[in-house]
Amino acid sequence: MGERLPLFPLGTVLLPGLLMPLQIFEERYRVLVRELLEIPETETRRFGVVAIRRGREVGPAVPQTYDIGCTALVRRIEAQPDGKFSVVTVGGPRFRIGSVDSDSRPYLVGDVEFLDDVPGDEAAAANHAAVVTRLMREYTERLTASGTVEIRLPDMPTDPIALSYLIAAAVANDLAERQELLAAPDAATRLRAERALLRRELGLLERITTVGSSELNRITPSSN
Repeated sequence: MGERLPLFPLGTVLLPGLLMPLQIFEERYRVLVRELLEIPETETRRFGVVAIRRGREVGPAVPQTYDIGCTALVRRIEAQPDGKFSVVTVGGPRFRIGSVDSDSRPYLVGDVEFLDDVPGDEAAAANHAAVVTRLMREYTERLTASGTVEIRLPDMPTDPIALSYLIAAAVANDLAERQELLAAPDAATRLRAERALLRRELGLLERITTVGSSELNRITPSSN
């Protein structure tokens, strides 16, 4: 059954379970936040985050967004002296946009259908989860060993749905790739895609390390 949900187009993808802090400065979204503050704290304060496919976050033009977004569940709102708001949200249920109303409120409002998160084929999900967990550990170890960045790997969830979103948040930096993972129909499909993504990233790391070592080997210390 469809529901109406305020929409916040952004140049990024919110994933279920992922924290997203926001600085609200445009007046139309200040209106949204003030309306959220009118909702009792005992009730759910939420809006929908949708990634922008074409267009800009700011300005009068309505951007073209992807059809599938993620609910932002409000955890904290802090009013700033200049009228802006600092908002902390966490990703909740995904949704699919049926239609968008750009006239009734200063911000966009979508008629949305919330999507269930399911594991899919349970045997496939378990298999992909085991491989992805191993590849993720290898990936973080190689990044740390290369000196590129030091990553402290959190405890990996045993639930394939939660694991699939954690991996998406950690590895998928490209907006289109992250959106594709968000839109995956089930955890098994998402984990299979992440399995390929991690292998690609490991291959790139291997090439970078090999090229770097090769270049170092070509340097001959000069004799004085």
